[in-house]
Amino acid sequence: MAAVLALLPCFAALAAGRQDYGWEWPLTLSQDDAGAYRVTLDEFVYRRLQDPQLRDLVVFDGAGGAVPTAVLAPEQPLARTAPRLALPWFALPMSKTPSARRWELLSESDADGRLRRVEVSGGAPAERAQADVLIVDLSRVREAVAALELEWKPVEALDLGYRVEASDDLDHWQPLATRGRLVDLQREGRRLLHRRIDLFGLLPHHQRARYLRLTPDRGDQALAIASVEAVFAPRATAAPLSWIELSPSRSSDDRQMYEFRIDGRFPVEQADVALDGNHAVEWRLESRDDADAQWRSRGAPWMGYQVGAEGGRSRPNALATSVRDRQWRLRASTAVATAPVLRLGYRPEVAVFVAQGAPPYALAAGSARALPEPSPVPRLVEALRERHGRDWQPATAYLGSARVLAGEAALRPDWNWRKGLLWGVLLIGALVVAGLALSLLRSSRATAAAEAVPETAEDVEPAPANPDKPDAE
Repeated sequence: MAAVLALLPCFAALAAGRQDYGWEWPLTLSQDDAGAYRVTLDEFVYRRLQDPQLRDLVVFDGAGGAVPTAVLAPEQPLARTAPRLALPWFALPMSKTPSARRWELLSESDADGRLRRVEVSGGAPAERAQADVLIVDLSRVREAVAALELEWKPVEALDLGYRVEASDDLDHWQPLATRGRLVDLQREGRRLLHRRIDLFGLLPHHQRARYLRLTPDRGDQALAIASVEAVFAPRATAAPLSWIELSPSRSSDDRQMYEFRIDGRFPVEQADVALDGNHAVEWRLESRDDADAQWRSRGAPWMGYQVGAEGGRSRPNALATSVRDRQWRLRASTAVATAPVLRLGYRPEVAVFVAQGAPPYALAAGSARALPEPSPVPRLVEALRERHGRDWQPATAYLGSARVLAGEAALRPDWNWRKGLLWGVLLIGALVVAGLALSLLRSSRATAAAEAVPETAEDVEPAPANPDKPDAE
């Protein structure tokens, strides 16, 4: 039994490592201390992957240890940062007494409505407050404003609410259904900062809001504004499609059915058919993962055509969802003269990893042996975005040239003699333990039976002789 226990660390040594993957790509980091990185997968990486869930892809550190890795859709970490625009703004004096707020704006603007100068008339307030009313000029903004972000000079402590009003002419003001709150607090080396006033997609030129007035709730808070920026909604941009072209591996005699095979696990989301000459053919697309599976339809039939130079050609057909199947089949509504070329479009995903351990890092792919458990990286990305804002994204890493690790051998199930021997020893050890347990059970039963006998044969007295029976001569 002790010998069996001594062999258990050997099984840990057989955990998935670099030797269980076919290929690797060294990674170059765009920053040294970002902590989390993303690398875009290319066609060569996809062609090495075997698992439909892409579990045979991982990043290793310089010591050969696997680090948390997950494959994410390109729009998750690759959304563009929300664009910003510095806005003109003007400070107006505010009285500590609400009834004393009697001032008149004298403004100068150009033909587009852009403010050039704002002056206050009507007499100075009896006692001026420490915080000012702000007039923010949105006249040159032509898209929806998600929020305003304000910068101010250092303060000891700040917690100040603001009312927001809108105007198209600086004379008539309408309150908006939003409020702002600026916070800047520090304690024990930590800082709580909130500089954003949400406007929820305000359209200045469509909602008569070319100017905004921000009025503080009270005037006893010292605050000197340094800048005001408009924050627009992030412009989510889909990654461009990449295309792979497949020639038929098999066709029917009537030239209406063509089968194709793709190596790798591409996230196919569009399909197109290239055919020589002018044509108009209705196509049906099906796919499956292996020869034992049933063919499954991948969307409704679509008309593929090409009509001269002026008529152009049909657009690619979008699939209902991305598919990673290896086998594809086209069915034509009529016989075609030449074999079609199936074009499959996909958007390259990104592998996001945490830079645990020491560099250099390398991405490894292609294995039939190593299928690790789900990674916590997707939850980590969400947590970091909640902390740093929805625009946060991991730093970039870049793929180097591929290097062979185990090569094609990693794509075959690993039943080598070492693992077989260890499993054999483990089985023998289990049988030995079972035999020992059975032996102990039998021994305990025998002991219990022996203790149940009260006396031995020597302790039993002989029976008295029968007096009526004559003695034998």
